[in-house]
Amino acid sequence: MSATATMRDELAKINWFHRIDLGNGVTTPGIDDSATKLAQVRLPADLSGKSVLDIGAWDGFFSFECERRGARRVVALDGGVWRVDSIGKAGFEFARKVLNSKVEDAEMEVSEISPERLGHFDLVLFLGVLYHLPDPVTSFMKVASVAAKEIIVETHVDMIEHGVPAMAFYPHDECANDPSNWCGPNQAAVEGMLRMAGFRTIRSFPVTKVAYPVTGRSHLNQYGRQVFHASR
Repeated sequence: MSATATMRDELAKINWFHRIDLGNGVTTPGIDDSATKLAQVRLPADLSGKSVLDIGAWDGFFSFECERRGARRVVALDGGVWRVDSIGKAGFEFARKVLNSKVEDAEMEVSEISPERLGHFDLVLFLGVLYHLPDPVTSFMKVASVAAKEIIVETHVDMIEHGVPAMAFYPHDECANDPSNWCGPNQAAVEGMLRMAGFRTIRSFPVTKVAYPVTGRSHLNQYGRQVFHASR
């Protein structure tokens, strides 16, 4: 059996989320459209010399992409997903080995993040995590505390028709039939949190429509996904 065939057999045993190009024509069979998400996030093309923290790394698609774009140090951080028995850390570890990557890993919850434990990073990626947090404001301040220069936030947003800071609360499975989705801030709320955390320059990109439902919302344009770039 060829090395590529052996690799395919091994990766077939893993419950993948991201689609990661491992080379030699092999891409992990994740359910996430990672390439489209990468374009939406607008990750800088050149990260040469920068340190990056990828919070909510899962299989590590964005962590490895930052390394590919020249980051001198990348730390992939996850807590919830890596501790789920049916998912775990196998995807990240497999991809890191195959890619011969130097990406580091840190297993902790967002609530455990602090400069004392992690240090500071030039760029922090906070993608697809904020709305999973039952205490989003306090948690976001912890995330921001380790972002020395820049942060990129990607999140589910709701109540986008409101011009003042507002946040929907989902006590059950109202958002995408998923009980792990706790809240839906609007653009003004996310920008407000960024300003509270000391970011001076904020760019907010257009809301992307999504296919998943939110109970009680009759119009899709009331919610979606949005990306924010901020710097100190």
